[in-house]
Amino acid sequence: MSRTSNPFRQALLTRTLTLGSWIQIGHPASAELLSGAGCDWVAIDCEHTDIGIESFGRTIRGMRGACVPVARVRENDRLAIRQVLDLGARGVIVPLINSAAAAEDAVQSAKYPPRGQRGYAFCLANQHGQQFDTYVNAANADIAVVVMIESRAGVEQIDAILAVDGVDGAFVGPYDLSGSLGVPGKVDDPAVQAACARVAAAGREHGKAVGLHVVRPSPDAIRRAREAGFSFLALGMDTVFIDEGVRQALRTARDS
Repeated sequence: MSRTSNPFRQALLTRTLTLGSWIQIGHPASAELLSGAGCDWVAIDCEHTDIGIESFGRTIRGMRGACVPVARVRENDRLAIRQVLDLGARGVIVPLINSAAAAEDAVQSAKYPPRGQRGYAFCLANQHGQQFDTYVNAANADIAVVVMIESRAGVEQIDAILAVDGVDGAFVGPYDLSGSLGVPGKVDDPAVQAACARVAAAGREHGKAVGLHVVRPSPDAIRRAREAGFSFLALGMDTVFIDEGVRQALRTARDS
């Protein structure tokens, strides 16, 4: 097991529980609130939002070191992965990984030579060159690489994907997975649950962490995720917390 100073990657490598959340609103205030609430890590979503690289930079600065910053990149693309790492992300969650070759590409993009092909630069991650040597020497051990399994093909290839050196964990995207299985939005459908169970079982077999986005984190949903073997959980997201909080407040006020 490689040594790392990144507590998020360490939790993945040891398959111990780690709890995070999700940002869809690209504003430092979301980062301040979620990271300040006590999350182990918070992922900034660059795939399903309007968060571009400039708003990503402003948002990650809002975390102010309160937790581990992670990026769900827009695609399995070398530049997309390089840019968020240069801005200080300490982990990447890479969407739509359907094969071992795609997983290897993600690792290559996240790691400096000789393991990968990440480019060198003065950047925010190394304090614009002030900590260049320190950062570069530790980066390959410190950057977490998580692949998203969110399609029938990804589930079918999960053993080959998890066998790729440098893949630290797999993260199930339940809504995309439900769509791929022909039951869009029905994340409790038996077909979706069976696919999740297959990913969790592969994680146990390969000694790799498996994670799940519990979009609506009720006590029952969290319990079921834990019992199914998921050791890193994304709990809700800023948009869900706002929506549910407002609706609950209105119900309470109208019922008073």
